[in-house]
Amino acid sequence: MHIPDGFLNIPVITGTYSISLASLGIIKNKIKNHFSEQNIPKISLLAAFLFVAQMINIPITGGTSTHLLGAILTLLLAGPYVAVFVMALVLTIQMLIFQDGGLTAWGANVLNLALVPVFLGYIGLKILKPFYNYLQKSSFLEPLLIFLLAWISVQASAIVCSVELALSRLAPLTSILGLMISINALTGIAEGIITVLIYEVIKSNRPDIIWMLQPGFKSILIK
Repeated sequence: MHIPDGFLNIPVITGTYSISLASLGIIKNKIKNHFSEQNIPKISLLAAFLFVAQMINIPITGGTSTHLLGAILTLLLAGPYVAVFVMALVLTIQMLIFQDGGLTAWGANVLNLALVPVFLGYIGLKILKPFYNYLQKSSFLEPLLIFLLAWISVQASAIVCSVELALSRLAPLTSILGLMISINALTGIAEGIITVLIYEVIKSNRPDIIWMLQPGFKSILIK
């Protein structure tokens, strides 16, 4: 779902850049007073995982591509602010070194692949937080919840991307949306399965590094 250069018009480029830069500025202020050098290895590992996961691209029509996001897994491990920061960093490196996503579309790609899936997942977790003690006791409901959040995050990214392309008059929204949703429905299944499997492995061995399992959903990366 990386959007290359030449696909977005000036109003969409300006709007998405404004949203992404403003959001990252707020996130920077949220984490800068709590940052510690001890957190660097944790952030580096998350960034390395996302870098590899997002480099596995599946080409789709019109020169765009789709890939695993890792947004929900990163959210579960690090909390929303660090998750967005790490994903935006990975997207920027991919753009500058591998030309995966265009410079003019950087704002849209950060919005689609970092801000939207992470905070959508965070809202879902906050809504379900009163019931989470019960969900954690179930060997079925918690993995199902994580799978659904991962699948929905991919679809949400696809929908926002479709709207941006339609607003740029690349094609009618119905045409783009139908294609993106159908393709990313399959990608979302893979995303959900991989997210659940990795989460369960980490939970079995190092539950102390999972943000979602900490009291009050306090991030281990923000103390």
